[in-house]
Parts: sequence; structure tokens; C-alpha cells
Amino acid sequence: MIREINISDAQEIQKICKVALGYDVDISTVRNQINKLSCDNKHHIIAVYEDDNIHKVIGFVHAQVYESVYSDPGLNILGLAVDPQFQGNGVGKKLMCCIEKYAMDNNMAFIRLNSANYRLEAHKFYENIGYTSDKLQKRFIKIF
Repeated sequence: MIREINISDAQEIQKICKVALGYDVDISTVRNQINKLSCDNKHHIIAVYEDDNIHKVIGFVHAQVYESVYSDPGLNILGLAVDPQFQGNGVGKKLMCCIEKYAMDNNMAFIRLNSANYRLEAHKFYENIGYTSDKLQKRFIKIF
């Protein structure tokens, strides 16, 4: 079942971030971000997939409204992850369909996302559900 994220999902989200995405983030950060971002449902859409049999979150998707002076509003996928034990069963596709429905219901012009060069299986997944790679770019960051 797909539902909105809540604070009780923090531990499972932390595990999924680590095993599926390689982000080893501490539980307090995950809890703080869930508390903050889930209150901003005009800009952040975070849905989880809870397995009906084991009553455990096994995947999530996080999208943010993307607006700029040079485009119509769209969504930017900030994270899509499924516990590797459950990959290949349609969970990621269902989560993306949920976000696509949100985008259409809210007159968004597009959905975009970034995927690291080495994540070849993820690239195949996105292509299989209708996404195309339209450019290559480098990311620059300054950490404070």
C-alpha cells in the first residue's frame, strides 16, 4: 500500500537509504527531515510503500516542486529507493506512478530526476517506465 510518510517510518527509511542508495545517515537526521518536510506538502511529496504482508516500509519516493523563471512548474525526484530484497516486484514503478498521478492532478509540466553514472540498473528502470535521458552534466557542490 502507498501512503504518506510519517515519523514512525524513520528507522526503515534510514535502512533503505543505506542499503539501496548508499547514504549512511543518522536516525536523528532522518527523523528531523521527515518532521520538517512532511509538513510542507505544497513543495514536498513523500510517499512510502508499506508491504501489506509484513507491515513494513520497503520503499519510498520523495519529490519536490521545481519552479524556475525559465520553465513551467514540474517535479524533481529527490529520492526513489526500494529495499534490495524487494526490488523487481514493481514497488518502484508503483511509487513513480503515484508521483506521476500527483503531477498530472496538479498540472505539473514534467517530472525530472538525476541518476549517478554508475547506477546502470536504475537507468534501465527509468527508461522502462518511459523516462529519457536528455543531457549529461556535472554536479558542483560547496559544503559548509
